[in-house]
Amino acid sequence: MIKKLLIAFIFFVTFLQSLIAQTVHPADNLAFLQNEVASIYITIDADSMANMLLQSNLSSDHEYPADFEYISTQGTTAISNVGFRLRGNTSRYAEKKSFKISFNSFVSGLKWQGLEKLNLNGQHNDVSILRNDLALDLLKSAELPASRKSFVKLFINNEYKGLYLNTEHIDEEFIQSRFPQNDTGNLYKAIYGANMLYSGSNQAPYENLYELSTNKSANDYSGLIQFLNVLNNTNSADFACEIEAVFDVDMYLRTLAIEVLTGHWDGYAYNKNNYYLYQRPSDQKFVFIEYDMDNTFGIDWSGIDWANRNIYNWASTNDPRPLYTKILNVPYYRNQFSLYIDNYLSTFFNPANLVTGLEVKQAMIEQAAYDDNYRTLDYGFNNFDFQYAITDAWGAHITSSIESFLYERKTSANQQTLTTTMQNPCFNSIENATLETPLKFVKAFNLLGQEIDLNVSNQWLIVEDQFGNHHKIFAN
Repeated sequence: MIKKLLIAFIFFVTFLQSLIAQTVHPADNLAFLQNEVASIYITIDADSMANMLLQSNLSSDHEYPADFEYISTQGTTAISNVGFRLRGNTSRYAEKKSFKISFNSFVSGLKWQGLEKLNLNGQHNDVSILRNDLALDLLKSAELPASRKSFVKLFINNEYKGLYLNTEHIDEEFIQSRFPQNDTGNLYKAIYGANMLYSGSNQAPYENLYELSTNKSANDYSGLIQFLNVLNNTNSADFACEIEAVFDVDMYLRTLAIEVLTGHWDGYAYNKNNYYLYQRPSDQKFVFIEYDMDNTFGIDWSGIDWANRNIYNWASTNDPRPLYTKILNVPYYRNQFSLYIDNYLSTFFNPANLVTGLEVKQAMIEQAAYDDNYRTLDYGFNNFDFQYAITDAWGAHITSSIESFLYERKTSANQQTLTTTMQNPCFNSIENATLETPLKFVKAFNLLGQEIDLNVSNQWLIVEDQFGNHHKIFAN
């Protein structure tokens, strides 16, 4: 009971902060139907398609002109002259490819349903084809920026290419809908290997690791460089206040909690991959945005038990991860991360409810999956494997079923979390009002947010008065 009251109190304290940085989740529209599997037909010159699939061209982002048709129970939409290309990293070399559709590549300004692009993800690693979809749902439950998505059947030149997860692209349209009136900042896509180290004030070293996705003509990396400088070069005593001035720490802690609970090892903390950084113009703070969460819920290529891995030792130890390590080294942030884990476990991370929702989606996509011959080509997934993918571990790189992962992760995380009462070492100063009653200090915290004795001397303290206000003082 005490632990639940503590969690509720901390969340109330951070409520006003969260309102300032709150993101909006736009409603699902025709492009992202939730109760049916729509069909996408791509018609493309046969030579162009053959050229795209040449082994020597698999790493290319060259776009080929094509015609797009979208068919659902809501009707049919046809668009001519869209861009069509391969997308992804390892998926480019899989038998079941992933693709990107760009509506404005050849017709300037063209959008469909408010979108410039769609990502069609083949999910070739995942026998269930459900993991990425579930992870994105959990991001949304945590009120974090998350791509909209839906299941679609893809046909290229009338050949059925299989069941795909149609995923909203993270670009300026995504930012405009998630950060209304705060949507003109720089968005950087982290390329694999972007570990957030500082490489000096020259822009060149950052351009190959952080692709500027908005405001390209300005080509300005100064904000990103400043953020990485603060992250890497601020001393421990000043770190909390300095990092909060340039980075939305609270949003990152919530994202990290989802990263750990979903077993998303292919993100920043473990694999320096699959994230964006967006700088809000209103306060110049960067926010961390997660995406491509298909390697989750028991998919593993490293021999690691992700369902039981310690939540405080999630990152890779092979090379630096300054964002993860420096933030969790601050006791107050570590405690906040723990509280978010506890909160999510006690609310929406409910294995029984999640499995029930997965079973409904599995029934909806079942026939489209059974008809997907490309699904069988990379790992030999068959219809039986798909049918029991929620409850059974397939084997090889799928070391756990989704269901068993959810239950194990919940149990182990509950056993691992440690929480206490702590004060944010960096807070907005409160001007002392003229009071008839003299101030009385009732609690003291050090600059890391840990509660300490009120009678310490010769150091800076954060003290709490009888009215609940906080003050930074030097105790003589």
